[in-house]
Parts: sequence; C-alpha cells; structure tokens
Amino acid sequence: MKGTYRFNTVNDYNMLNNHKTLHPLVSVLDFSKAKPRDWDGNKKVRLYFGFYCVFLKQVKECDLRYGRQYYDYQEGTLVFVSPGQILEVETDGTVYQPMGHALAFHPDLIHGTQLAQSIDSYNYFGYNSNEALHISDHEKEVVLDCLDKINYELKQGVDKHSKKLITSNIELFLNYCDRFYDRQFITRDNENKGILERFETTLKNYFNSDAPQKIGLPSVSFFADEFHLSPNYFGDLIKNETGKSAKDHIQDHIIEIAKAKTFNTEKSVSEIAYELGFKYPQHFSRLFKNKVGYSPNEYRNLN
Repeated sequence: MKGTYRFNTVNDYNMLNNHKTLHPLVSVLDFSKAKPRDWDGNKKVRLYFGFYCVFLKQVKECDLRYGRQYYDYQEGTLVFVSPGQILEVETDGTVYQPMGHALAFHPDLIHGTQLAQSIDSYNYFGYNSNEALHISDHEKEVVLDCLDKINYELKQGVDKHSKKLITSNIELFLNYCDRFYDRQFITRDNENKGILERFETTLKNYFNSDAPQKIGLPSVSFFADEFHLSPNYFGDLIKNETGKSAKDHIQDHIIEIAKAKTFNTEKSVSEIAYELGFKYPQHFSRLFKNKVGYSPNEYRNLN
C-alpha cells in the first residue's frame, strides 16, 4: 500500500534511522542521527510496528494520528506503541529532521522473564496517542538515564547476563512511566472529574432509556467511545479517581436498579434480567448474588 511502511523487526527500524543493530531484539535510538525524513513525498504515511516502541518526541513539524484524534508532538512527550499497532504521520510535505529518542524491543526479548508476566499490566501501551504522557524536565532526565543504562548494556555485547540486565532496565523504565502517568492523572484532576461526572450521567441515561433492551449491557468500551478515549485510558482514569474500576461502576449501578426492581413482585427474575439488558437470566442472577450475597429471589423475600 502506498505510503505504508512496515517495521517487523528492530533491525528494520534501525535501518530507517541510520543506527547499527547492536542486538537483534532491542535498540535505543537517537533520532538526531537519522537522515532527514521525506517519506518519499507522501504527506500522510502509515507506520506499522511489529514490536514495542516508546518514543520521546521532540519534533513539531508533523502530526501523529492514532484512531480518530490528532496529537501534536511536543517536547517531553512519551508515546507508547505495542506490536501490531499502526500510527499515521502527517506532514506538510517538507523535509524535516526528526529529533528525540526511542526504545524499541521485540516481544521475543522478554520471553521467559519477569517482564513477560507483567507487560500486559502497563495499560498505556493500549492508550491512544492523544492520551500520551507529558513529562516534566526532571522526569525527562529520569527517562534519558534509563535509556542510557539500556544502551550501555547493548554496547557491552551479548553475554549470559545481557538479557536479564536489559529486561530489568526496561522494566524499571516502564515502572517509572507508570508513576508519571499516575502523576498526570492527578495534575489533570479537574478534567478527569468532568469525565467522571459525564460517565455517571451517561450511565444513568442509558438505563433510563430503552437502550438495554435494544443494545444490551453497556461495556467499558462503549463509554470510552462516548468520550473519545481508549478503553485502557478511560478505565485507568476512572479507577484513579474513584478507586473502583469502570466495570465495577457499571455493575454496581445495574445492581442498584435491580434491587429496586425486585420489589415489583409482578415481574419475574427473568423479566428483570431482560429489562436490564442481560441475554441470559442466569448471568444476571450470578452477578446479583456475587454483589449482594443473595439471589434475586432471596433478596426479594428478605425485603
């Protein structure tokens, strides 16, 4: 496809950026060493990555798009990409020199390591680019120090200690990013509270309409889409603000409605389940008992 560039291996990306491959599965890149970008004259290109990549962006001559929203590059911004993701880059057609740094590592690098067991817990690899991490000057120093440590190990050559030391330093780097994202959620407290209030309103409106009967139970993805956020970012935002997951919020709201409905003795448990959007009544009964401690009929009899 015209304007599409596939980077299946770390070496593919090193070649684009004029870097020697010191290790086939991991690389620390300094974009100032790359040749000026012209993307063969294309103003819009699609970049496919077959590995994890974290960008510390320092260029404003192009825009990055992931999903529906644009994100303008700023200094001190980290963008995270997981294997299989596609980013779109748009430019005004002029040649520009990329600046900044990146960490690229293939999933094969972490097989059999502690990082392989925890990699899915770093939800920001599933965030959209417009939900990128904006870091302070001090945090930027920490990031660059982590990248320097990884690069140091790459320059030592591959030996029996390499994998453990490299993956340990990558994990340390990702843990710092976790901390920085928690800080960002706090510094955007007012914006986040606005989304939380809208979430609660949208949740109530959903169950006050005939949407449950027509569409079924709403998912976290449904509400994230309403607010133009990725499900991972939306879920983390809600949990950071309330201490509960977005899924728990949805289920708790369903149970509160269900409790009120059980007082209507004219309706069976199955009818209540279908009204709430459950496809199978037994799923409703199971959730009710898990949350309340009693089955719907037991709760009805108690009250």
